[in-house]
Amino acid sequence: MKLFLDQWAPIMVKASLETFQMVGIAMLFAVLLGLPLGVCLILTRDGAAYENKYFYSGINMVINFFRSVPFIILLFFILPFTRLLVGTSIGVKGVLVPLVIHTAPFVARLMESALLEVNDGVIEAYESMGITTPKIIWNVMIREARPSIVLGLTTAIISLIGATAMAGLVGAGGLGDLAYRYGHLRYEATVMYATVGLLVVLVQLIQSGGNKVATKIRK
Repeated sequence: MKLFLDQWAPIMVKASLETFQMVGIAMLFAVLLGLPLGVCLILTRDGAAYENKYFYSGINMVINFFRSVPFIILLFFILPFTRLLVGTSIGVKGVLVPLVIHTAPFVARLMESALLEVNDGVIEAYESMGITTPKIIWNVMIREARPSIVLGLTTAIISLIGATAMAGLVGAGGLGDLAYRYGHLRYEATVMYATVGLLVVLVQLIQSGGNKVATKIRK
């Protein structure tokens, strides 16, 4: 064990930090894009305050398109766009664009589902008091849906961790790259097992943390 840690601990720490970096940055931009998209879906759907079937159908179609493309295919499909935007398609920087494009529609759909769970009676009560729709969205619906939003974002983060692991196939770094290059290509079984163990622990911690935060908010 000591020999293994001396040899692989620095590499695994570096890979873990790269994974955290990819997940953190990609999740930030995914939320910045996905939350407004989710709100737009709520506002423009049938019977909503700003009902617009063309706008809703357009956004809905775009979200469904990107959600239907597996991440590994999307990764290669948008390589020219990624190079145009950030100047490279490899490393942590090169994989952020496909990670955001992959995760933002997922976050948008999760936000839509969370906001739809808000009790109609609560919304009608505020509407009867003359509260404007934007204020109802930001101060009522999002506030009431916070537990569901937290659980949804927890799911999105875990999904994003899986995507960063697949990104290791293009040299993006992180735990996926570590497992692929050393565990698979070099037949270092112990590295593969250790990487899987780290990912399992990481996912368990994130899910447990998300559950606790949602429970605390619900109280």
